[in-house]
Amino acid sequence: MAGAVESRLAELGLTLPAVVPPLASYQPAVQSGVYVYTSGQLPMVDGKLAVTGKVGAEVTPDEAKELAKTCALNALAAVKSVAGDLDRIKRVVKVVGFIASASDFTGQPAVLNGASELLGAVLGDKGVHARSAVGVAVLPLDAPVEVEVQVELVEA
Repeated sequence: MAGAVESRLAELGLTLPAVVPPLASYQPAVQSGVYVYTSGQLPMVDGKLAVTGKVGAEVTPDEAKELAKTCALNALAAVKSVAGDLDRIKRVVKVVGFIASASDFTGQPAVLNGASELLGAVLGDKGVHARSAVGVAVLPLDAPVEVEVQVELVEA
């Protein structure tokens, strides 16, 4: 039976994906005490990137915002892989987004809103977080966006 968080995802028409396998030598998420830290999550769907390139050049800001939402879904899957149940999330503490940006693109915060808005829609007040939106020259696999999430869990 799905918990409240996964039921909310379903209400929003979303499905929690399988955890994206690591591209190198790391784990998708690790738990330390009551915190879970995800590795950077790319906007992978069914094992591949649907879009590549720089935001503000090959990728529009609106496309990138949707990709950030996909990254956040992948981050929730990674959290579940170590926490066991998304209903254990006490709060999202921090979100960091990396946006592969054209040299004149300055809309990184609006792109990362895709992830932040998804977390808020799914988790309500528990999804309110601190965050950083960082423009970078290039990301793995030429992904336009990468998102990492830190959550605090309730004690099991």
